[in-house]
Amino acid sequence: MSIKGRIHSVETFGTVDGPGIRYIVFFQGCPLKCKFCHNRDTWNLQGGKETTVEAVVEDIKKYIPFMNASGGGVTISGGEPTLQMEFLLSLLKELKKYDIHVALDTSGFIKLQPELEEILKYIDLVLLDIKHMSPKKHKDLTGVANDRILSFAKYIDAKGIDIWIRHVVIPTLTNGIEDIELMAQFILSLNSVKKVELLPYHSMGKFKWKTIEGFYPLENIPDATEGDLLKAKHSFAQYGLNISSESKLA
Repeated sequence: MSIKGRIHSVETFGTVDGPGIRYIVFFQGCPLKCKFCHNRDTWNLQGGKETTVEAVVEDIKKYIPFMNASGGGVTISGGEPTLQMEFLLSLLKELKKYDIHVALDTSGFIKLQPELEEILKYIDLVLLDIKHMSPKKHKDLTGVANDRILSFAKYIDAKGIDIWIRHVVIPTLTNGIEDIELMAQFILSLNSVKKVELLPYHSMGKFKWKTIEGFYPLENIPDATEGDLLKAKHSFAQYGLNISSESKLA
């Protein structure tokens, strides 16, 4: 029987969500309620469009030559992909039949369970978004505490899975000196982190927010500037971390 799931959209020639040229599948549904989310329409697990593993893989196969030539692969993103465990696992198994490099772009808000253990067998790289180190500030910003996320980071680190840490620089909310110090110390405690990316906050999701909710929660927060990124990068560098300031908008 064909396994069905719900996706929001796909991107066929992504270049910032993992190495090389990547086919990105954005899963529908997210347990976080980030105030800075630019894809507010991904939250509802019943939204997006229903599809099958076979349909997704058939489309991906057309791009394998480009992936192979660039050292790329497939990135499973969202929303939060692990909300659809059965669909995700089935898709991963099919992708590995073609020896495709697979990255999981996740919030890390995942319950440590047997299904996760199985999924991680097929993952080559985890792109882990860490929003904030302060439990209180994290909950205010995303609607959930960060303990599960930090536990997930330690869990995949212990397994030796390559990790890229991503952090959104939001002026006055996530770029304080103390906040950066705590995050730097946490990153330094992990052995499998291969890259740390700073992503600039932007308010381009405002229209979707106002269409769905009637308001935008960060109305008075300015977009991150190049100066904001450089300052944060310099602060992280004080702890010996090599930081990449990505042009990708958060």
